[in-house]
Amino acid sequence: MPDDNPIGHIQSIEIEQEMRDSFLEYAMSVIVARALPDVRDGLKPVHRRILYSMWDSGIRPGSPYRKCARVVGDVMGWFHPHSNDAIYDALVRLGQDFSSRYPLVQPQGNFGTVDDPPAAMRYTECRLASIAGHLLEGIDERTPDTTVVDFDDNYSGERQEPVVLPARFPNLLVNGSTGIAVGMATNIPPHNLSEVIDAVLHAIANPKATAEDLMEFVKGPDFPTGAYIVGTRGLKDALLTGRGSVKMRAVTEVVELRKKRIAIIVTEIPYQVSIDRIMQKIANLVKEKTIVGISEIRNETNREGIRIVIELKRDANPQVIENLLYKHTQLEENFAVNAVALVDGVPRTLNLGEMVHYYIEHQLDVIRRRTEIRLQKAENRAHIVEGLLIALDNIDEVVRIIRGSADTDEARASLIERFELSEEQANHILDMPLRRLTALETDKLREEHAELLAKIKEFKAILKSDKKQRELIAGELTEIKEKFGDRRRSRIIPDSGDLSLEDLIADDDLVVTVSSAGYVKSVLASTYRIQGRGGRGVKGANLREDDVVTHLLHTSAHAYLLFFTNRGKVYRIRAHELPRKDRTAKGVLVHSVLALEPDERIEAIVDTRDYETSNFLVMFTKTGQVKKTRFSDYDSRTSSLIAIKLQGGDEVVAVRTTNGSNDVLMFTTNGQGIRFSEQDARPMGRDTQGVRGIKLRDGDHVVAAATVDEGDDILLVTSGGYGKRTKMADFPKQKRGGMGVKAIKLTRVRGQLVAARAVSKGDEIFVTSSDGIVIRQTVDKVSRQGRAATGVKVMNLEKGATVTAVALVPEENGEVG
Repeated sequence: MPDDNPIGHIQSIEIEQEMRDSFLEYAMSVIVARALPDVRDGLKPVHRRILYSMWDSGIRPGSPYRKCARVVGDVMGWFHPHSNDAIYDALVRLGQDFSSRYPLVQPQGNFGTVDDPPAAMRYTECRLASIAGHLLEGIDERTPDTTVVDFDDNYSGERQEPVVLPARFPNLLVNGSTGIAVGMATNIPPHNLSEVIDAVLHAIANPKATAEDLMEFVKGPDFPTGAYIVGTRGLKDALLTGRGSVKMRAVTEVVELRKKRIAIIVTEIPYQVSIDRIMQKIANLVKEKTIVGISEIRNETNREGIRIVIELKRDANPQVIENLLYKHTQLEENFAVNAVALVDGVPRTLNLGEMVHYYIEHQLDVIRRRTEIRLQKAENRAHIVEGLLIALDNIDEVVRIIRGSADTDEARASLIERFELSEEQANHILDMPLRRLTALETDKLREEHAELLAKIKEFKAILKSDKKQRELIAGELTEIKEKFGDRRRSRIIPDSGDLSLEDLIADDDLVVTVSSAGYVKSVLASTYRIQGRGGRGVKGANLREDDVVTHLLHTSAHAYLLFFTNRGKVYRIRAHELPRKDRTAKGVLVHSVLALEPDERIEAIVDTRDYETSNFLVMFTKTGQVKKTRFSDYDSRTSSLIAIKLQGGDEVVAVRTTNGSNDVLMFTTNGQGIRFSEQDARPMGRDTQGVRGIKLRDGDHVVAAATVDEGDDILLVTSGGYGKRTKMADFPKQKRGGMGVKAIKLTRVRGQLVAARAVSKGDEIFVTSSDGIVIRQTVDKVSRQGRAATGVKVMNLEKGATVTAVALVPEENGEVG
């Protein structure tokens, strides 16, 4: 067989090896050239090419808008030989404020919504956003030998494109990135610009700063759609390891649309979640009867923001419905963080510290290159100016040499020889216009020369000093933060058992109020200033005309609140979990924070820190029953418990904490009071009825109760705004079950007894009226009188208003203001 093969050279290869090599080559091409962002500028190639093409075409911040079709055409024609749809999709995402935390493209026209696609690119327009200019800032600075960033040939070899952008702010963390490559993916959430820059500034000053150190500044993701981030465990994993699951939850509010018609309003949704999918899922859950109690759902979202209205049936429990919605729909969703980015062309999973330090290294490289370029330009210009100054200082001789030369080449050679000039200096002298011969122009050249020398000195100092380079980066980052920094949109809230309260919530003094219509709120106690007896008070709440404040408690943010209801149940919640509102705010429906039945209302509130400060809880009912139960029986993780067994429409009116051997007092609306030992009432379980505490006359009922150790006096306040202090000793001790004695003399003007509290000298009280007015005053201003007295004016009331509640502020917690 001859050596020459008639059909050419054939090489034998292993098919498996060829498939493996070809697939790896393809995979790396997708990873490096399409799907993963660069750690330095946080951009994938398509995004980098879009931004650079717009910059190169003059479609910059402040310039006129240009058709998106033109931008897509330029990008596809020069830099990105892929589908125009892929380019337009990437361009649109850069301009959507619900996709990018800090949009890099400023849109004009229909760029779509969370659910709707954008208009065709022939209709929409765009230009670079102002913040995008800082990603490209300085990219045009170059010399024949040096560029600020590396450039490479485009796919056709006709032009060059940047390998990476200068990126004057850490875009990878600020805007995040999402991409699916071959065999790997990235999913980096956006973060708050101010927090990220603060972290970078700390790392610049402390090169050995770790991810743990930087977590002091970066609290977690900050999604463009806001919503809640629940818990910190996933946040810590993501920031410390580059992988973690962040739980996102929609922001909801329970509101009363009309009388006895309640709705759950969704105003913020998790990142990358569709409103249409949420509504369709809820509709299916209602149809399948997985969720019962929703009567209607509608989407009222508009340009002002997201608004999904979930209207409930009359007997539905809002809190139960909310929990079911979180469980079964995307109103609660997880964001799987997988922080993969290219480091020197190699994909790596990065934590917060690594991303920040790689960014700083890139900035140091940009600063050095930029400074070298500016130094070279300054030195070149200084060299030319020095030549011009030599010519001006010897202008007569220069003119003589030029006039005596046969041509330009001879003149150039003569000038170089005579004054030891470079060829470039000689050329500029020959090109110098006559106007430069004036004294003013000469002075300008000397000033320019001095400035150039100063710049050259400064540039050399920067290049020699790592500290100066870092200070320069810090200064530029600080300017960007001041210009574009804003508050977080995503609020981080604790998950059950995730963080201690002391780590999250300040232990502020609070005033908790509940109205007859079921609105609850907490207000900082310091917002109510002390007034004298008979003052008019300050506005406490903008209530409805038929609503009044019925319960008012002074407590602290870390305390547990036990809400006792008219139906004999008790609900537990931390004080800080109540919505904190302004002093004049109405509050929110208590059903949105407690799982109350539709016809259930709050009748008493008790606060505690550890269930060990008191031995017993004593409950008093409207019909005169009294029941004592160990306080520890209520220390349960269950959110609601049976507190007392009620008979015949009876209701709980007061609850007091005791030590087991106190005397207790009960007071009725007709002004009767009885004092007896709590030892007369043996301890009982929670689900019991209790025993008789006071015998009532027809038409009378119990309105308040107190214990002897709570104070030296009993403060009694009537619905007409009158009150008095009576010594505790003035109430004789009796056996349980009697009719008691007269506690206050009532008249038509004074009205009925509405409150009775044990007080001591120096204590302060809040007195609330039916029209929402609250007055804060010391009890010392209220006269001490005997049991038969009628009392003095404690609050001036508007016509038709009555006193509805009195709460005590202990002296050690009071704030004079």
